Amino acid sequence: MHVNPKWDEPDFDRATVVDQIMLERRAKRGFLGTPVPTETVIDILNAARFAPSSSNTQPWRCYVLTGSARDRITTRAVENFRAGPENLVPEYPFFPQPLHDPFIRRFNLFRGQLGDAVGVPRSDRYGRLKDVERQFRFFGAPVGMIFTMDRKLEWASFICYGCFLQNLMLAARARGLDTCAQQIWSLQHHLLREELGFPESDMVIAGMSLGWADDSLPENNMTNHKLAIEDFVEFVG
Repeated sequence: MHVNPKWDEPDFDRATVVDQIMLERRAKRGFLGTPVPTETVIDILNAARFAPSSSNTQPWRCYVLTGSARDRITTRAVENFRAGPENLVPEYPFFPQPLHDPFIRRFNLFRGQLGDAVGVPRSDRYGRLKDVERQFRFFGAPVGMIFTMDRKLEWASFICYGCFLQNLMLAARARGLDTCAQQIWSLQHHLLREELGFPESDMVIAGMSLGWADDSLPENNMTNHKLAIEDFVEFVG
């Protein structure tokens, strides 16, 4: 992997560059149709693969969807959803039922904020269903990714997977691209297994939209409420 010599210069401020990339990364929910070069996707994945994993087990497997394959799968996914959202069950639970405080308050704050941005109040059931369909279209992004993992692995491998996905999102942002990680694609595991040919022994972890965000959309300009350090850190010394 090529590394810019600038990083080795003593006066180069690595922390500022890395911190800025992390601060700029946001989940984007609307993309331009501009194609992403395959070489760029390869560069992003090549950087992401150096994520840490437990004893270097590297549990990730990625399917990159573009062109007619992306269009076919998104069309089928929307059809599946329209035929019966209640019949789509994820491969693993996203939240406990019921979700409890303080997490439910943060959840409701975010969902309300997002609903306001896209003009769909929570009382508008039809509008909410149409908004979910956008997820199954990868929000219009030219590149969709599907991530799977051997289902025999234990919960610790989800930690490893999170590191890989974060690496991928940061590598994309460093190249001026945007992403949205999407657990919701786990609902479509039957369709994805049929289309992509992976075995029953693999489970769908998530999907991801990748492309250039359409920042004219209100939902791409939301300010998320993040916890202050004192709300989640205790220094013990």
